[in-house]
Amino acid sequence: MTDKTRTEPAFDTEAQLNDAQAYDQATPAYEEPAAARSRLAWLRDIFRMSGHKAQPRVGLVILGFSVLFIAITGRLALLATLPNEQVGIRRASSNAISAARPDIVDRNGEILATDIGVVSVFAEPRKILDKDEATELLTAVLPDLDAKDLRDKLGTKKGFVWVKREITPRQQAEVYRLGIPGVGFLPEHKRVYPNGPAAAHVLGFANIDNIGIAGMEKYIDSQGLQDLNGAGLASEASDLKPVKLSIDLRVEHVLRDELVKGMERFKAIAAAGAIMDVTTGEVLALVSLPDFDPNNPVDALEKDRINRMNVGVYEMGSTFKALTIAMALDSGKVNINSTFSTAGGMMRFGRQVIKEYHGTGRTLTVPEVFVHSSNMGSIKMALAVGVEGHKAFLKKMMQLDRMTTELPESAAPIVPQRWGEINTATIAFGHGLAVAPLQALAAVAALVNGGYLMKPTFLKRSQEDAMKVATRVIKPETSEALRYIMRINGERGSARKADVPGYFVGGKTGTAEKVINGRYAKNKNFTTFTAIIPSDKPKYLFLAIYDEPKGYAESGGYSTAAWNGGVTTGKLIERAAPLLGVTPRFEPPASPFPLMAKLGAWGSR
Repeated sequence: MTDKTRTEPAFDTEAQLNDAQAYDQATPAYEEPAAARSRLAWLRDIFRMSGHKAQPRVGLVILGFSVLFIAITGRLALLATLPNEQVGIRRASSNAISAARPDIVDRNGEILATDIGVVSVFAEPRKILDKDEATELLTAVLPDLDAKDLRDKLGTKKGFVWVKREITPRQQAEVYRLGIPGVGFLPEHKRVYPNGPAAAHVLGFANIDNIGIAGMEKYIDSQGLQDLNGAGLASEASDLKPVKLSIDLRVEHVLRDELVKGMERFKAIAAAGAIMDVTTGEVLALVSLPDFDPNNPVDALEKDRINRMNVGVYEMGSTFKALTIAMALDSGKVNINSTFSTAGGMMRFGRQVIKEYHGTGRTLTVPEVFVHSSNMGSIKMALAVGVEGHKAFLKKMMQLDRMTTELPESAAPIVPQRWGEINTATIAFGHGLAVAPLQALAAVAALVNGGYLMKPTFLKRSQEDAMKVATRVIKPETSEALRYIMRINGERGSARKADVPGYFVGGKTGTAEKVINGRYAKNKNFTTFTAIIPSDKPKYLFLAIYDEPKGYAESGGYSTAAWNGGVTTGKLIERAAPLLGVTPRFEPPASPFPLMAKLGAWGSR
């Protein structure tokens, strides 16, 4: 055998020799590759803390950053060159997940609108080999699809197309069993309204992309919901705080039920109504008929389905006499015992003649003007204040400008371009000025709540919060006078139809002839009825409206407000007052209107 020899290094000292021998005993007898020895030496040089080795350390840092930069650049390039369909799928999936909406609940926490999870079918046309076969198979399990439209979609070069949005679980299973390459599913959010048409005009609705289109749904989006969605901070409804409305679902159902019955009984072409808390401005119920089902709002944009309370503008008839009397009393130019002659039953303004509807032909006190709904008495009060004073008061009462609430939909009032004495005369008894019923309701609320005007709200709020935004518009004494005359009218006048025992009801009728092609139509009325409970300290204000109601046997053929709006409001109070927590009192309050009694107002004895 040939001996293997190893050349021993020379050692300067005996100690070095001993160390080397110990190392040889502990180390396998092989040669370390030269390349490995070179790399180790290079790394040792880099991390050795000496000034002349700084250049290798800088080189390592540069190398590290270069590798990181190349990796990021490569990733961006990869994303930029991804197939279009992957980008499309990514974008569609992101939109579907982000389009969550918060629950909408009524003042008691009952669900009015919520999201449910659904699945939608999409296709990647570039991955579908046989477009015709795919079209045939998909339309077989989804028969409401348009075959030509689907074939056109699948024939494009797009990376992503919707096949059908919001399918049922059964349809999903059937599509899945087809096994078509390039066809898949994405989760989405679908907006549902468990109570059907209840509060439809308040809620509005959301479109198929879960974006608010009208009502409170659109309002919610305007408050930043879409920004949250875009930032990915609201992917589920549970991520969002429920929106609590002022609406009471129980009372909403009652109001709609009574208006549906009334619309049928009085053969009206439309109806509307609302209930408001006069101490907070909260709208507890609002209905406009015909309405729609927000779950399927295909007919929501038809012109006869507008929100008549907020979008329609109408001459409110004699309900406006409450504003005229309040203006006259608050100005100091008229007091509760002032009298006005109605002899002759008519007044002339140039070629215009204004007549009494049911004239008495005698002198009337202020309460009597209200009870007999005297046009002449109302005109004389308005003229006592003057044209400019009249305009200023109505502007202060929010009747001459568009009223804004949380609902995006609203209409501006129709105000005379030239306002002279004849305009003041007609507006005094509710003709010649058309307003949204909700803004008229807000004004009446201020007349009876002590004199504080506040914009109506559809969000729940406390009385303390309401008073922070309220404006005093009339004196407390004027407010007591208005409550008093409304109660007198409920007992003895045209509001008797709504005088439900125990609730101390006050009210006012209003009947206006509709304007058709610029002329008043004698046989087409727009009727309104307002009522407060209880009159001594009002909490709730009711409004019922009918468009073109017809007379009937019990009314003797009359179609005026007492015979339709009054009847409906009486039934509404009977059903809604207990739900609102108003306790009936079968003994009248001892001194409900102390100032009126002190002044000896007509009817107080």
